[in-house]
Amino acid sequence: MRYLLLLMLAICTLFCDAQQVTGSVTNENGAPVAGATVTLLKSKDSSVAKISVSGPDGSYSFPTMPEGNYLIVVTHTGYKAVHSSRFSLGDVNIHVPAMTLTRLTGMMTAVNVTAQKPLVEVRADKMIVNVEGTINATGLNALELLRRSPGVLIDKDDNISMSAKTGVQVHIDGRSTHLSGQELSAYLRSLQSSQVESIELITNPSAKYDAAGNAGIINIRLVKNKALGANGSVNAGWNIGITPKYNGGMSFNYRSKRINLFGTYAYNYAPVEQHLDFRRTTALSGTPDTLFDQQGTISDVRQAHNIKAGVDFFVNKRNTFGVLVNAILADPVSDSYSRTLISDMSTNVVDRILVADNSNTMKRHNANFNLNYGYSGTSGELLTLNADRGSYDLHSNQFQRNYYYDPSGQVLQSSVIYHMLSPAQINIHSVKADYERALGKGRLSFGAKTAWVTTDNDFRRYDVLAGGEQLDHDRSNRFLYQEDIAAAYASFSRQYKSFMMQAGVRMEHTSAEGVSESVKFDGAGFSTAVTSFKRSYTDFFPSAAVTFNKNKEKQWSLTYSRRIDRPAYKDLNPFEFALDEYSFMKGNVNLRPQYTNSISLAHTYKYKLNLSLNYSHVNNMFADIFDTASKSKAFVSKRNLATQDIFAFNMSYPYQYKAFSVFTNVSANFSMYEANFGEGRRVDLEAFGLTIFSQASLKFAKTLTAEVTAFFNAPTVYQGTFRAKAVYNADAGISKRCLDGKVTLKASVSDIFYTQRFSATSDFAGQTMKFNYRQESRQFKLALAYKFGRSTIKAARQRTVGAEEELKRVQQGGGVLGN
Repeated sequence: MRYLLLLMLAICTLFCDAQQVTGSVTNENGAPVAGATVTLLKSKDSSVAKISVSGPDGSYSFPTMPEGNYLIVVTHTGYKAVHSSRFSLGDVNIHVPAMTLTRLTGMMTAVNVTAQKPLVEVRADKMIVNVEGTINATGLNALELLRRSPGVLIDKDDNISMSAKTGVQVHIDGRSTHLSGQELSAYLRSLQSSQVESIELITNPSAKYDAAGNAGIINIRLVKNKALGANGSVNAGWNIGITPKYNGGMSFNYRSKRINLFGTYAYNYAPVEQHLDFRRTTALSGTPDTLFDQQGTISDVRQAHNIKAGVDFFVNKRNTFGVLVNAILADPVSDSYSRTLISDMSTNVVDRILVADNSNTMKRHNANFNLNYGYSGTSGELLTLNADRGSYDLHSNQFQRNYYYDPSGQVLQSSVIYHMLSPAQINIHSVKADYERALGKGRLSFGAKTAWVTTDNDFRRYDVLAGGEQLDHDRSNRFLYQEDIAAAYASFSRQYKSFMMQAGVRMEHTSAEGVSESVKFDGAGFSTAVTSFKRSYTDFFPSAAVTFNKNKEKQWSLTYSRRIDRPAYKDLNPFEFALDEYSFMKGNVNLRPQYTNSISLAHTYKYKLNLSLNYSHVNNMFADIFDTASKSKAFVSKRNLATQDIFAFNMSYPYQYKAFSVFTNVSANFSMYEANFGEGRRVDLEAFGLTIFSQASLKFAKTLTAEVTAFFNAPTVYQGTFRAKAVYNADAGISKRCLDGKVTLKASVSDIFYTQRFSATSDFAGQTMKFNYRQESRQFKLALAYKFGRSTIKAARQRTVGAEEELKRVQQGGGVLGN
């Protein structure tokens, strides 16, 4: 009976409301103030009884408070603190009259901030991973940071998925990276962890965001200086696995009342070795006939310069102009060597050996320019205008050497050598306007955007012969692509007594045209062959969210959204690109956009325990399909699967006891893939996925901290056809601060047990494949960072620009198929 009473008492504690204190915070213009610190004090001795933060509508609450006499104090950066009158809390709830904040005048005095952000924060619409200051982020790049983020999976080809869904949009400081595929992974590798402040995982974006990205948005926020006066930082890092790697960078910031000038520079040099084992069995007649057993090594030298600079002009309190420029100058080099045993499976005897020795020198240069204007009205209205231009200069110079030996591997029988050049130019423009204002007791947002994209890539393949190089007209082509997108949206949000609602709809109209030109020999001579396609379609994308927040310590939210993923430029090119003598890639002009309807239910208990349940239905899901071209040969092409259904569950909880803290996140999902391409080409798979992520931290002293991070990915299915084995990893590190926190030293070891590898199998269209892929994941890392200048805190201006989606689909070579 005693235990039963205790259980009933615990249930009552969780679900029964007591007296509460509610109120709201506004500025001198009557607009709500979000993010203000609201402190409930005991009037007897002014001791702190509870602390809260005002929401987007300025509201706050203190639920389940005991009887007594209290008062409220509200503080916010840049405002004067304000106190309420004393009040008594008895048998009824208390609603405190609106607290009005007024801005401070003159220069702020220095403020030292020593509080450390939690590793992961869970909000109603997103999860935030705070990277800055963590030890195990030392020496990593942004792609590796994403690999360690809760609920994010990255396969061997660097395809990013979140909650088992592909089609993730990656933003930097609220702006699209303008990249996808291998271009995106190359950029993320060039971005060092020392530049990253936090990673935001947004699963159900509102109508304000571009509708692209069926899995949602990953927004990487970079470290910013927020101080008046001049300051900056320098950092350097050294890693070693198989080979040493280097990185370094610097940042500066100058801020006054009228201007903010800022910039960052980072350089990364990272030779990386990767190993690939690939076994492919063909069985076109129903019986296995040929076995390809390949073992290869890929040696990449990844080097890149990242430059970002900007200036904001504060005309007055209401108007701000800004200019932002960022550029990536990357010149990676990739060399690969593989040895393939080709066997006749009827005799299990090696027939010949193929040795492939390939090299690729690449250029990945791009520059993006942004002009922006912001207006803040006296009644809380906000207007933001953005104009963007992005230019990409891409080039690939690849030699592909194929040597055939007899079964002994000693006698060269024949050789085939190709030289492939693929210059590409991509230009992207966009103009965007967003407006927000109060409407009744809520907020109305609406806006419009137009964007236009042109791509031009010229792929030329040469046969290398004894007498020189000869252009292969049949395997060369030029691909031109143009796309225009016009969009408009409207959204409304309002806080009611016990819940908050937000609803909106976005309309996007897309017009696209692609032309592939090649020269063909028709028997009498050469003639130009043209393959083209045109598309024009309009879609509506509704979104809605309801958050039940009467009791701030027990909040429920229900969200819904519809989203789209348009094909990458490369995947529409119908031409074929050889990978080796037995496999090649091919575009698909019939590739259609994929659409996702997603609904999510989430619960937050006492700001710590977070639970969510999500269901998504994907139509026309993109998938990389290995299909047969002729006997013993195969091609990779992106196809539309019929459907994908995903059920996902996520749970996270932070725990802290004195100097020890730990954060744990568990993500589970169940996926169903279905498609039928005819002639035995059928996909019908069910898969369970599980990801466990945990990070523990222990402070030995005020300046010495140790961390351990681990994750586990259970066996699952990628791209609808690949069954992957489990992947797991553990990192450890230590950090030391000195010289009053201006200097930070960090040392860490990644993948301590060397267990991070990708293994998968596929059985489709008469081919069975087995992959084993391992990269240089175990590394020892050292990092040094030094901060200089003033540290007076002042809120930095947040900005987003217009080119949010259409640039993200830039692929390797600007649309050229291949590595």
